[in-house]
Parts: sequence; structure tokens; C-alpha cells
Amino acid sequence: MEAEIAELATRGATALVGLMVTEAWTRVKPRFAALFGRDREEEVTQELDEIQVEIAEDPEGVDGQVPQWQRRLRLALRNNPEAVAELQAILNEFSPRLPQQETGSTYIHNEIKDGTYNESVIQSGFIQNMQR
Repeated sequence: MEAEIAELATRGATALVGLMVTEAWTRVKPRFAALFGRDREEEVTQELDEIQVEIAEDPEGVDGQVPQWQRRLRLALRNNPEAVAELQAILNEFSPRLPQQETGSTYIHNEIKDGTYNESVIQSGFIQNMQR
């Protein structure tokens, strides 16, 4: 179970920080605040707003935020079993869907944002079955 929680926390932290710079943030922020806060939603909402402003002002700071939220999510998931289902619901709703052909082929989409690279770009990752 610990491996599943760690993997879900990693996906959740990456999604949380990534969503902060999208239009979807206003819709998903209260759900993350509830996930973390339970009885401190207002305090967590304020913290999320502060982080969102920091990231908007300095997009390079995104990578530094993911580990912090990953740790916090892991703790929240361990301490609250209902949080696992809620985080999974958030990820299902707000994570981008990869198109599938009728044959079931998996598409891989690569995007390099804000830059031109004259060197090799190395990609790593995993393929997840996105069909329902």
C-alpha cells in the first residue's frame, strides 16, 4: 500500500503544481484545500494562493514546489483513507487524456515549453492504461 500511496502522491503533487498555472485552478483549488485541510480549509486555501502567485511570478520555481506537496500529500493520504479516493477523483477529472485509436494504440505527446534546445533531450516516463 505504501508504494501506491507514494505513486499517487507523486502524481497528485505534479498535477497540483501544474494546475496552478491553468484556468482550471479556480475549480480544483477548493478540492485540494479540502483534501489537505479538512478543518483548516481557509488556511490551506490561503497557502495555495500564495504558492500560485509565486509560481506565476517565477515559473522556474515549479520544480521546487513538487517535492514539498508530494510529502504533504503522502502524509494526508496515510492519515485519511478517504483522501485517496478524492485525490484519484481529482486526477481523473483534471489530468489530460491521451487520445486512443480504435486499435488501442498509445500515443505519446512530447512538449518542450519556452525554449529552443540545441542538445539532446532525454525523456523518461511510463505508459498508463487510460481506458475506462
